[in-house]
Amino acid sequence: MSELQAVFWDMDGTLVDTEPYWIESEYKLVKAHGGTWNEEKAHLLVGQALSYSAGILQEAGVQMSAQQIIDHLTAQVVAKCAESIPWRPGARDLLAELQAEQVRAALVTMSFTPLARAIHQALPAGQLEFIVTGDMVSAGKPDPEAYHLAFDKMAADHAERTGAPLQRSRCIAIEDSVPGTAAATASGMVTLAIPHYTPLPETGQWHVFDTLDGARVEHLRQLLVRDPVPAV
Repeated sequence: MSELQAVFWDMDGTLVDTEPYWIESEYKLVKAHGGTWNEEKAHLLVGQALSYSAGILQEAGVQMSAQQIIDHLTAQVVAKCAESIPWRPGARDLLAELQAEQVRAALVTMSFTPLARAIHQALPAGQLEFIVTGDMVSAGKPDPEAYHLAFDKMAADHAERTGAPLQRSRCIAIEDSVPGTAAATASGMVTLAIPHYTPLPETGQWHVFDTLDGARVEHLRQLLVRDPVPAV
């Protein structure tokens, strides 16, 4: 069986369930500007780059610049996470086991640095080595740039640490959304989808778990030697 070298985690909807925080903040912002918002529009933004989301909110009537919208929403969600971080089932247990088995891990999210840093700092030291965020790339998911950046950052010292080069076929990206799974598969990594707010098309390009609750490192290792299959 191939050695699992690293796991790259999406954040919103995968590691933490912050989507309700984002959606609540979107509703309040649109209402404050006299616009209209609904669940369908909110779910269209799940997993998207924040610049894309800002444009949709402007179309809904928010009279702010894209950066002002991003800063406002991020601050709202950071404040909510300061009160309570809604961890996804099984995520912290799997992170702890990855650390115990010396499998490297990093965060790849379209959220901006303030929120990603807050989640990162809430975890035990070393469970996530570094973060790659939406404000670090020029193209957000579904573009694979963020995953390429994260892989290259980790690959820079992997051979020195382990004696073996980092290989995309031995890395797993964990995602929950359509843009996220598209970005992960386009990066060449093995992709594990945990559908949450939005259904995922059955393309056969990724593996599917209903939940990470009960997921173990051994389950991830098995994905490296199996062809992806659609959810059943």
